[in-house]
Amino acid sequence: MTPNASSASSAPSRRSFLASTAVAAAAVAGGMPLLAACGGADSGSGGGSSSGKGAKKLLPAYVAGNVVTPDIASKNGSAVGFTGKLDLATLKTSVPKKLGKGGKVGIMSPFWGTPPKADNAYYRAMNDRIGVDVAWQNQDGNTYDQKLGAVLASSDVPDMVVVPGWNMGGKIPSAIIGKFADLGPYLSGDAVKDYPNLAAIPTDAWRRCIFGGRLRGLPMPASYVTNIVPLYRKDIFDKEGYEIPRSADEFMALAKEITNARAKRWACTDMKWTAFNSFGVLSGSEKPLGWNLVDGRLINRIETQEYLEALEWTRKLFAAGVVHPDAKLGKSSATDPGPKFAAAEFLIYNQDISQWWSRTAEQATQNPDYKIWGMDIWGHDGGDPALFATQPANIFAFISKKAPESVIRDALAVANVTAAPYGTEEYMLTNYGVEGTHYTVRNGVPTKTTQGNNEVLNAYVMVASPAATIAHPDFPDVAKGQVEWQQRMGSFTKKSAFYGQQITEPTRYTNLSNDFEQLEDDIVRGRKKISDMQQAVADWKSKGGDKLRDWYRKLLDENGSAAG
Repeated sequence: MTPNASSASSAPSRRSFLASTAVAAAAVAGGMPLLAACGGADSGSGGGSSSGKGAKKLLPAYVAGNVVTPDIASKNGSAVGFTGKLDLATLKTSVPKKLGKGGKVGIMSPFWGTPPKADNAYYRAMNDRIGVDVAWQNQDGNTYDQKLGAVLASSDVPDMVVVPGWNMGGKIPSAIIGKFADLGPYLSGDAVKDYPNLAAIPTDAWRRCIFGGRLRGLPMPASYVTNIVPLYRKDIFDKEGYEIPRSADEFMALAKEITNARAKRWACTDMKWTAFNSFGVLSGSEKPLGWNLVDGRLINRIETQEYLEALEWTRKLFAAGVVHPDAKLGKSSATDPGPKFAAAEFLIYNQDISQWWSRTAEQATQNPDYKIWGMDIWGHDGGDPALFATQPANIFAFISKKAPESVIRDALAVANVTAAPYGTEEYMLTNYGVEGTHYTVRNGVPTKTTQGNNEVLNAYVMVASPAATIAHPDFPDVAKGQVEWQQRMGSFTKKSAFYGQQITEPTRYTNLSNDFEQLEDDIVRGRKKISDMQQAVADWKSKGGDKLRDWYRKLLDENGSAAG
C-alpha cells in the first residue's frame, strides 16, 4: 500500500517516491516485491557530514553474498534482477542458526494501512525464525513525523526506531545523534561478519548511516539510478503508431498529437520530475543533493539555468492543454493515477519505478491488452540525458543508546534475517510470510492469501534490506525491463560532490527551502511566473543561502568530494 502524498500537488511527492518503493513488498498480492559533524566528532546543531576524516574505519567490511546468484547482475548502479519462476524446493538458507537470544525488542516504525493484531501468525513465525520477541509499535505513516518528533524529544525511546529520510527535517538529525547507539563495535570493519547478510549490504548504503561521527543506522539500500520513470501505455502507442520522444520538442509534438479533450484523452499528467531529469537538473529530493560543484563553484540546483528551463517547459505543457485537468487542479486522482491511466484518459505519467509492476499486476485480469512500459529519459535537446545519482539509502533503523548489549545483539539478529537476499527462505518469510497461511505458489508465482494481505505488511521489511533487488516471477518481462532501464539510465548517471553522504545541516537553515516545491507547482500551472522563482532565489541567497553555501564549501574542503 503506497502512502498518500502529503502535497496537494499532482506531481509525485518525495514521500510517495520513496515510500512506495519501501513498502511495495508488503502491499500487493502476487508477484515478487521491489526492493526496491565534521570528521569523527559529534557536532550537534552545528551539522556535519558522514564522509569526514576517519569515516572509512567506521564502515562495515563488504563481503559479497554467495548464497544466491541473480539472473541479471547489477550494472551502472542498477538493482540486481531475477527473472525466473519461484521454486520453493530450491530456496537457500542464509541464516543457518538463530542469532537471537530470546530477548524482547520493541520497534517503532511507520505503517500505511491497518496494523494487524500483535499476536498474529506472521509475527510469530518471524520471531521464531529470528529467536527474538519483536513487539511492534506501528504508527500512522502519513503523520509519522509528528509522532517521531514527540518520541525523540522524550526520555522514553523504543529499543529500535525506523526513520525515513523524508522525516529527517528539523531537530531529528540532532536527536538521532543524541538518542541512538554507536553500532561501530558490532558492525565496523570485520565485526559485521558475525551478520553475513548485513555484510553483503553495499558500502555506499552504510556510509549514509553515519551520524555525528558514529555508525548509528541500519540501511534500506536502493539503486542510485533515478527512481522516476516516464511510464506510458505501450499497447496504445503500438496501436496508434506513436513514437517514443527523443527530445523536449518531440515530447511536446507527441503530446499535442495524443490530446483530444472532447474525447477525454490527454497526453500526460504533471511531468515536472521528468523535466528535471531531461534538462539535467541536479537531483534535489533529499539533502544534500541540491548542491554540486560546477566549474569549481558550489551552486544549488535552484540557481541553475537548467532548473528554470525545466520549469518553463513543464509550464508550456500545461499551457498547451495537453496535461490532464486533474493535474492542474491538484486532485488526488493525479497522485494516484492508476484508474484514469487504465481508462486511457492520459497515456504518460512519471512516478516511482515500482508502479511499472504494480499497475501491470492490477490490470492483468481486467484488461489483458493493457501494457505499461517505461520510456528512456531523453536529453532535452535530443542528445543523451545528464542524470544525477540519487542517494543509495533513504530509510534507516536505529537502536536506542540506552539499550543493553543483549538488546543490541537481538536487534542485529532481526536485521540479519530481514536483510536476507531474494531466493532464500528468510526472504520469503520476511516478505510473504508462511506458505499455505499467508501465500500460495502456483506455476512458480507466489500469491498472498487474504490473511497474508492483512498480516504481512510493512513491518519487518523496514528494519534492514538486502542490496536493491527487482524480482517479479509473475511478470518476468517487467523485472527484466526495469533492471535494463536502470542500466541504460545508469550509463548517463554521475555522482554529485556530496553523493552518498549523510549531511546534517545546522538547524538555523532548517526551513530555508521550505516553499520552493509549492512555488514550482504554482509556476508550472501558470499561477506564478519564472520571475517569481528568480526573486525567490535572490531572497533565499540573502536570507541564508549564501551562508549555507559557505558551510557546504567548508565541508567539501575538509572531507573531499564523493563525485565519481
